[in-house]
Amino acid sequence: MTVRIQPGDPATAGALRAVPPPLEIPDLPNGAFLDREASWLEFNSRVLELAEDRTLPLLERVRFLAIFASNLDEFFMVRVAGLKRRIAAGVAVTSASGHAPLEILEQVWARSGELAQRASSCFRRDLLIRLSKENIQILRWDDLSDEEQNTLHGLFREKVFPVLTPLAVDPSHPFPYISGLSLNLAVVVRNPSTDRENFARVKVPPLLPRFIAASDTRFVPLEDLISAHLQELFPGMIIEAHHAFRVTRNEDFEVEEDDAENLLQAIERELMRRRFGPPVRLEVDASIDEDALDLLVRELGVSSSEVVASPGPLDLSGLHAIADIPRPDLHFPTFVPTTHPHLAAVESAKAADVFAAVRVRDVLLHHPYDSFSTSVQAFIEQAAADPHVLAIKQTLYRTSGDSPIVDALIDAAEAGKQVVCLVELKARFDEQANITWARKLEQAGCHVVYGQVGLKTHCKLALVVREEGDRLRRYCHIGTGNYNPKTARTYEDVGLLTSDPVVAEDVANLFNQLSGYARGTSFRRLLVAPHSVRSGIVARIEGEIENHLAARPARIRFKVNSLVDEVTIEALYRASNAGVPVDIWTRGICALRPGVPGMSETIQVRSILGRFLEHSRIFWFAGGGEPEVWIGSADLMHRNLDRRVEALVRISSPDHVRELTELMDIAFAHTTAAWRLDRNGTWTRHHRRSDGRDLMDLQDHLIKLKARRRADTD
Repeated sequence: MTVRIQPGDPATAGALRAVPPPLEIPDLPNGAFLDREASWLEFNSRVLELAEDRTLPLLERVRFLAIFASNLDEFFMVRVAGLKRRIAAGVAVTSASGHAPLEILEQVWARSGELAQRASSCFRRDLLIRLSKENIQILRWDDLSDEEQNTLHGLFREKVFPVLTPLAVDPSHPFPYISGLSLNLAVVVRNPSTDRENFARVKVPPLLPRFIAASDTRFVPLEDLISAHLQELFPGMIIEAHHAFRVTRNEDFEVEEDDAENLLQAIERELMRRRFGPPVRLEVDASIDEDALDLLVRELGVSSSEVVASPGPLDLSGLHAIADIPRPDLHFPTFVPTTHPHLAAVESAKAADVFAAVRVRDVLLHHPYDSFSTSVQAFIEQAAADPHVLAIKQTLYRTSGDSPIVDALIDAAEAGKQVVCLVELKARFDEQANITWARKLEQAGCHVVYGQVGLKTHCKLALVVREEGDRLRRYCHIGTGNYNPKTARTYEDVGLLTSDPVVAEDVANLFNQLSGYARGTSFRRLLVAPHSVRSGIVARIEGEIENHLAARPARIRFKVNSLVDEVTIEALYRASNAGVPVDIWTRGICALRPGVPGMSETIQVRSILGRFLEHSRIFWFAGGGEPEVWIGSADLMHRNLDRRVEALVRISSPDHVRELTELMDIAFAHTTAAWRLDRNGTWTRHHRRSDGRDLMDLQDHLIKLKARRRADTD
């Protein structure tokens, strides 16, 4: 198998100009790469393991099951849909793992089916029973008491019946459009005067609660409530049968280069087209009769292999509502992020003066352990309110529906400051929300840049220009996570607040490239995709090989969400073959095959999942005894390295390098709980000692560690 590497100076090459032609490097043996689709399914299997883990708080297990279901939905909407599209178009090629596209698709269906059955069993045979013991019951309609059914009769007539629309299917009524991920009832009715059977579809209203409360602690699926009242939707008819079903559609899209003239309108057109993407999966109640199933398969245009039968209820992603039940005894212990000590140290009576703190030193943030609201959010809010601030520039990839970040940017623009917002319209599944925010920002007077056709702007950057005496000082934030205050409470990310003039100049130059026509800009403390992230990382891997051969300290440690890029993996194989220890910490996909003699025997791969979603990207190199550490937005995937604008910043403070080194030390310690990947692609969970005691939970340890450090500074 041939992989390719991009030439060029890793640290000073221009960021967004055309990438030069690739250079070929030697072939690797067959089987050098694990399949990315299979690896993703194994990631979701790890999420399911947490739902199955009886040592975890019960409602947290319920939430992990909901996350598993949501993950699987997105996998089919994007990955399976994309694979089917490429096969149909005749452009699918053998994957880096050596598998043909049809072979991968067959493996995906087999493995996803196994996982779906495990999830159903976990819910019906374990969680339902344990929830009931805690006086939280998810029941079917017939299990409700007469009093509860009477109460729900009234609720149905008042709040459900008015929004239902039964749609008949007959020669004068064509089969209706079924929207993606909507829950539906396939209803078979019989006309008693003609004895003729007819089919109808009833859509379960998506904006109503997934589970309806019959009492404070007893719930019934919404489709059960509707099913019990079908006679009211079809008066005079006999209800012969009813079955729940759900369709997953291709909901991914790409904007063509020809649409560059008006990117906003092009994306709005694609959003409309997405609604009508072809089906890729049909989920049905296992009790569905053959005639109804045949009709659905025929009308929806799916194959029998794309049908998933489940004993129900369908759509377990709706379990988030159950997981939100306020039972502290069934949740993780309450966790409240604290203000970073370097920001808390300069607090006034009102709030921390972020600018004063950052003038003294760089501040390395680790969310959610360090509060986002008193650091990054405060940075933007104070910049908006500060009369000495002249300009704010920021990238927005995903943000929350009631974002204080957006509100602060609007306040800044209305106060006369120059505000530039780069809103990435192509952020998957957030396109419509970002269009709304972009227009709101424009109306307030912000300069809004919509990104670039062919590239997603995925970097996480904020730049503030402040007048201080007779000079201008620039302050920056560079992070690994989105500017979203809500997810910042549950996503693990790192970020750097700095007024370092070198970093500030780099960030300012990158913003100029994103908003203007600059080309060939060099960077001193940044690596920027699509030009210099891959080559920069590979160059540093080669540097560790040189260090090892010269008997200097050499080691490579990466923390990423996904590792797929063959060029980077091949470089890591070369490092391993030379004897360099390599540690990979990935949350999700890993196409690297560790522990293979003569290729990767010095490489170990770990995955850590828990109450927080591990999201940061950290690249650590021993550097011959002077460790070099980079943080940023880029995962090691083709899309990040070739089709996105990503930014990594080098950490310069020895204290910060030491802090991130300690994080890596803890994560790879044999006493820390983690999943470990073997050479066959199998992930095995190691979370207990030989004596049965639990290994250390990294996230729990960091909560306690941050609390102790804060206490020491008080």
